[in-house]
Amino acid sequence: MIIDILEKTSKHDVEVHDNMIILGQNAKEAYTTLSLASTEQKNNALRAAAKAIRESANEIMQANEKDLQIAKKAEKPASYLDRLALSPVRIESMAKGLEAVAELPDPVGKILANWDRPNGLKINRVSVPLGVIGVIYEARPNVTADAGALCLKSGNAVILRCGSDSFNSSRAIEKALQKGLETAGLPKTAIQLVPTSDRSAVTEMLQMTDYIDVIIPRGGRSLTEKIKNESRIPTFQHLDGNCHTYIHASANPQMAVDVVVNAKMRRTGICGATESLVIDEAIIDVILPKIVEALTAQNCEIRGDERAQLTDKRIRPANPADWFKEYLEPIISVKTVSGLEAAIEHVNLYSSHHTDAIIADDAKTSAEFLNRIDSAIVMHNASTQFADGGEFGMGAEIGISTGRLHARGPVGVEQLTTFKYIVEGNGQTRPA
Repeated sequence: MIIDILEKTSKHDVEVHDNMIILGQNAKEAYTTLSLASTEQKNNALRAAAKAIRESANEIMQANEKDLQIAKKAEKPASYLDRLALSPVRIESMAKGLEAVAELPDPVGKILANWDRPNGLKINRVSVPLGVIGVIYEARPNVTADAGALCLKSGNAVILRCGSDSFNSSRAIEKALQKGLETAGLPKTAIQLVPTSDRSAVTEMLQMTDYIDVIIPRGGRSLTEKIKNESRIPTFQHLDGNCHTYIHASANPQMAVDVVVNAKMRRTGICGATESLVIDEAIIDVILPKIVEALTAQNCEIRGDERAQLTDKRIRPANPADWFKEYLEPIISVKTVSGLEAAIEHVNLYSSHHTDAIIADDAKTSAEFLNRIDSAIVMHNASTQFADGGEFGMGAEIGISTGRLHARGPVGVEQLTTFKYIVEGNGQTRPA
């Protein structure tokens, strides 16, 4: 019996390994073609893919309904279901996103810098694709379209590994993307979805140094920690979004209420949602009750320190773990501080360094906060929900990189390129 189980396990592992190698070989071969594709070819592929998504909207919706039923049976939380769910509006948004990426300038082949040397050599630094990119993500099926589009535009082949809960939706979207590639005369294997939801495929993917050049994770802390610990391939670090909004004593009260409510409640399940409110004690009695009223009207739970609780009885006690928490649901923590220095100290200590904001009318205070907060995105008088590549005018994003190398903040087409040096001479030889 034990031998039979071991044999079955071994055969299964070999099968997953072999399938992943085939994906890698296909991607490497497709990259050689895609990296040299013209801007027109890539844009035609994107527009054709957008058309295919619209034409297959019913098929995508049916596939998504299967995923939703499976997730509901597994009793996934409401925030998870929201990230997973597609609608006609969200499908149209995916199609428009592909068209928006097509309108972006081609990031490949740009001369980033050039100079001449005294010996006559002419040196150019030119942008080129990264190569084959592996994207590992969880419940969001729209990432399939976003990642595919951005990699296509930047001349990179991509291997996509979605979460098991979005497998059916992502397969339907992959089909539309590949149709777009074929319509433009490009290899459909430039965009491939791992054809299994087996978790061993992720382990295999993280070891494919001969085929994959960069890994980009997009998901919760458990996923990003696994990839950080196990990957043998360079990774764009994407941690959770424990985002803060700090209300300074100089803040306009109505602006503070409007921005905080939007930052928390517009979509609670995204990584740019504000999870923690930091507020100056000097204005807490004026502003916090209005925020509590607006948030509780939308069924948001509020957890705060002792000073915050004195302001409104609806605020529940916060515990130390709350300051680190990415809730991804209608819950927010409230921390009272004595001023700017204490706010900066608190945010830098507990933030996941994704996105943090200040609401203030005082320009000097705002500038100091923006300069000293060590996060990929810092904002002034704006909702943290703007932390998004599309909102930045980048067409779309694969994720928000919280690391320092090679990209930071929204990862769009430009962040998916590197560069090489092209040196022109006329017979120069280097002296001994």
